[in-house]
Amino acid sequence: MRVGSWARGVPHRVTLCGATERRCRRLLAEGAVGGGAEAGAAVLVPLCSVRGRPALLYTLRCSRLRGPYGGDVSFPGGKREAADGGAEGTALREAREELGLNLREDRVWGRLRGLPERRNGMLVVPVVANLGPLEDLTLSPNPDEVAEVFTLPLEHLLLEENQGYTHFRTAGRYGYTLPVFLNGPHRIWGLTAIITELTLELLAPDLYCRKTHVPAYGITAPQKRA
Repeated sequence: MRVGSWARGVPHRVTLCGATERRCRRLLAEGAVGGGAEAGAAVLVPLCSVRGRPALLYTLRCSRLRGPYGGDVSFPGGKREAADGGAEGTALREAREELGLNLREDRVWGRLRGLPERRNGMLVVPVVANLGPLEDLTLSPNPDEVAEVFTLPLEHLLLEENQGYTHFRTAGRYGYTLPVFLNGPHRIWGLTAIITELTLELLAPDLYCRKTHVPAYGITAPQKRA
């Protein structure tokens, strides 16, 4: 597993405990960030700490996987099953299947807003959870699904030089903008980048400026488009 050590220059102003956890849990419970819609699929957004530094944990999907997402960076997740009992159950089950990670339910902070998957319209609900110190975990990635596990410090993700965006055109005119995160071991884009962005907004609203502008999703960027 790769442990991210790329960030330099961002003050250690973001923590995953104490006041930050209480504030995030409250916002997610109130629906100020989260949403109540039921999931067709769910992903676990795994917060963790690496040598005391807050980070996000990602997986690189196995290139042999069927479908359009083989070889992409993702969070652990998949389609909901009847026995899951909701998005949280789906996210925790997928984490067990993909990473061998048995996470207690009290580690879950709550749901971010659900997002429609671009190709099939299925609602994907991100479930935020704190894994704790990475050094205390034993991960057993499923080689049929996961090619690599890596982490990126929040410091790295919050540096503007590691943030980008792509404008897309629809019917010959500007349509929407999606974020991309650069300069780590792998490029983070697509739905995983949007979820990363929503997570950064939740954790550090004074340090991150939204890039996503997708009016159809109800997500609009505050800054002017170039």
